[in-house]
Amino acid sequence: MTAQHPEIRPEQSIELLKQLHILTRDGKLNQDSRRKLKQVYHLYQFIEPLLAEALAEHPDLQLVDHGAGKSYLGFILYDLFFKQHAPGGRIHGIETRDELVTSSRRLADKLGFSAGMRFQNLSVAESIDSDRLPGRIDIVTALHACNTATDDAIRFALHKGARAIVLVPCCQAEVAAVLRKHKQQALRHPIAELWRHPIHTREFGSHLTNVLRCLQLEAHGYEVTVTELVGWEHSMKNELIIARHQPDRPRKRAAERLTELLGTFGLDELSERFFTA
Repeated sequence: MTAQHPEIRPEQSIELLKQLHILTRDGKLNQDSRRKLKQVYHLYQFIEPLLAEALAEHPDLQLVDHGAGKSYLGFILYDLFFKQHAPGGRIHGIETRDELVTSSRRLADKLGFSAGMRFQNLSVAESIDSDRLPGRIDIVTALHACNTATDDAIRFALHKGARAIVLVPCCQAEVAAVLRKHKQQALRHPIAELWRHPIHTREFGSHLTNVLRCLQLEAHGYEVTVTELVGWEHSMKNELIIARHQPDRPRKRAAERLTELLGTFGLDELSERFFTA
């Protein structure tokens, strides 16, 4: 089957690609499925080096995927990396919708992946102290975890001392709401023109949220790279944040800038969410 589709990696499970609707039921690729496959491999190229680095330290590699949904990412990572390179590792999918947790467990059983995959019906916040997860987590992913769930995933990663974090941030209205609340007072200063109009409040709030997240990660000793997921035309949220922990990395300047930005934009009440070390 793979010989007919040179786009598909030889080690890839054809049955998994069918289940994820990347291949049609009869194993064919159409224009839409080629686009999906390209997206999958594009994202994987960012995550694979992080997996390899973590595996070099811990053969029992532990990855947590927050806001897993149908565990699309988890299954792809297990199929392309864990199955061959990290058989002693484990992927933990965290999802609040019980029906998706149940369907993911069934699919893992069907594909023979259940030895290395676990699915938990938990919120991201609940998972921080849950005894259903191991104490050491090497890599944390969160793709389109809605509202404050991305920030909870960051908190989880910091609590666990994760080696690497991969985020595709989703909608987060909290910062925009605080900007809106203090808008009249802020308009005494020209900088508030950045978010005077409602649409700009939303857009600027989203951008500022991700800037604060990056500074927070840097303040905790992470080297942060921000890039774009090419080809994700179906989503307006295509910003990719990759953070690698560097124990000796300077943290003070990032922490100071984070605090200054919170003060500048009247967001001091969010200092607990964007906490520094």
